[in-house]
Amino acid sequence: MHDNLVPLAAIGRNTISTNDSYRHKGLVPGLLTRVLLALLFCSCSCAAQFSVSDLPKLGDYESRRASSYARDGSNHDYETLKAGGELVLFNETGPGEIRHIWITMTSPEAYHLKKIVIRMYWDGEAAPSVEAPIGDFFGLGLGAYTVFNSALIVVAPEKALNAYFPMPFHSAGRITVTNEGSKDASDFYWNIDWVKLPSLPPDTAYFHAQYHQCTPCQGWYHGNFYGNDFTEARKDSRWHNISGEGNYVFLEAEGEGQFVGVTLSVFQNQWGGWNEGDEMIWLDGEKDPRIHGTGGEDYFNGAWGFSRLYSFPLVGLTEFHDFEPGSKFSHYRWHLEAPVRFHKSIRATIEDGHANLRSDNLFSVAYWYQNEPHHPYHPLPPVETRIPKFVATGGPGQDPAMK
Repeated sequence: MHDNLVPLAAIGRNTISTNDSYRHKGLVPGLLTRVLLALLFCSCSCAAQFSVSDLPKLGDYESRRASSYARDGSNHDYETLKAGGELVLFNETGPGEIRHIWITMTSPEAYHLKKIVIRMYWDGEAAPSVEAPIGDFFGLGLGAYTVFNSALIVVAPEKALNAYFPMPFHSAGRITVTNEGSKDASDFYWNIDWVKLPSLPPDTAYFHAQYHQCTPCQGWYHGNFYGNDFTEARKDSRWHNISGEGNYVFLEAEGEGQFVGVTLSVFQNQWGGWNEGDEMIWLDGEKDPRIHGTGGEDYFNGAWGFSRLYSFPLVGLTEFHDFEPGSKFSHYRWHLEAPVRFHKSIRATIEDGHANLRSDNLFSVAYWYQNEPHHPYHPLPPVETRIPKFVATGGPGQDPAMK
């Protein structure tokens, strides 16, 4: 095994250490030391791939970069991503592993982050392993730029999109961006840092990411719950959601792998908060969810609702605008403490409000590693449906008869 390969891509390893000697020591001290280092150093993107103790160890790899730099030596270090066009950002042979992606762009088009799509292909596959609007992939699911710092995604001033997921490939890696908007993105820059390796360990899995949305979710209750008074809703049998019926699904996959995390954005259509919904994760075809949470803010490691923005290595709330119709929320959660392991299948879900009584707009990208092949994804929703906007669903905040 190569001692500098990133363990997120390795199925079943139990530490964040990139050194075999630490792996044999088990969960503690390897994992604990590295998590503490990540928390101490808030600019912790390096902690996802290397520990500080590994830096003196000379790695068995060649450093490479794929970039938009000007080949003629000028300062024209960008390309134009034309409306309806495609750019190939990365097209390299392996064995190798992408360690960092940096992208920035200018575009006159509103919501270009929702209209430009990023795709990634490994080892000559016909169907992409990664497919998402570029903003959603980088945690900007509402189509506007914010600034935040996490272990795996960083959005830096100004409009600098960074990803630190390890992305291994045996024979070939290919990354494209496609402009599904109506205007050119005139200045599109990228730097993709990767390493050429002699080989990959046999337990290395492939990076995947998939976009989902519901616009709106089909909530079952449209009565008055101002002041969080759910007296009438509790009389409905659907208040007791044991089966997960109607849950928002952000990941459904078959095969062997591990779930790394999710970015979730919410555009509310009703008064109140979406966040009383629980996460429920089914593994390996089991009848009941093996992982069942206690609420949306709890899943994103907050508590007692949302009141302010926060951005930490593993969790964050990067956009928040109160609890009215039209309010916006953007979150991320990375399971680096223990990626959620599955051997046959995974179905990761969350409720929109308690028991899915609400009818909000949800947008998400799930990130995971698995052995190939994977099932081809459903086609992306049409561009116009990806744009966050208010939808008439009835209920508090929409019905003037409710006070």
